[in-house]
Amino acid sequence: MHPMTTPSPCLGSIAELGFAIIPDVFGDQELATLLDDFYTRKPSFSRAGVRHALKYPEINRLAQDPRLVRLASEILGSQAFPYRATIFDKSQNSNWLVVWHQDTALPVRERREVGGWGPWSVKEGVLYAHAPASTLSKIVALRVHFDDSTEHNGPLRVLPITHELGILTDDQIEEVVRATSPIYCVVTTGGIVAMRPLIVHSSSKCTGSAPRRILHIEYATDRMIAEGVELAIV
Repeated sequence: MHPMTTPSPCLGSIAELGFAIIPDVFGDQELATLLDDFYTRKPSFSRAGVRHALKYPEINRLAQDPRLVRLASEILGSQAFPYRATIFDKSQNSNWLVVWHQDTALPVRERREVGGWGPWSVKEGVLYAHAPASTLSKIVALRVHFDDSTEHNGPLRVLPITHELGILTDDQIEEVVRATSPIYCVVTTGGIVAMRPLIVHSSSKCTGSAPRRILHIEYATDRMIAEGVELAIV
């Protein structure tokens, strides 16, 4: 399928389409300085990037930036806070593809046998559980772009409106992929892609020389994200 033209950025598209593109939120030099400070700490990179990045002061400050908190709060309808941050660093030297999927696992403080939660796992010492759709509807992710995202460096691809379909099986995702034209989320440095976790999304490998570095921050409005379940801050 050929990608559709990306719609004009507006927060209203979050509710309708499950994502929005907001350009020019941060200045290039502002982000370059942050990255320089971050790299001096010699963070531990996996193949894809850095998981559980809120422990780094520069990343935590950016996640708490009023511009991001205000945006997340407007989307979620109440005062929002960041609970998880992940850095993705895709280039010719560290390249991968991501198959079509939904984001359904949340970091939690302790295991509780609550209906609709599970299976459970541990990632880098943090407990995770797959959450029900009712809980995932209370979350939004903001993806801050440290580099220009183009069709050549493995940009995020989304299937619009699929966030309204609930949690899908692998077979159901395959059916949706066949029936829906993807949108490439192309955005310049300093721009943001806002997305709901249940929107079906993927990314291809980087085919050009330019890297694609993204800070993926997830926001909620209450640490007790469900009865008896408390989010971990990572």
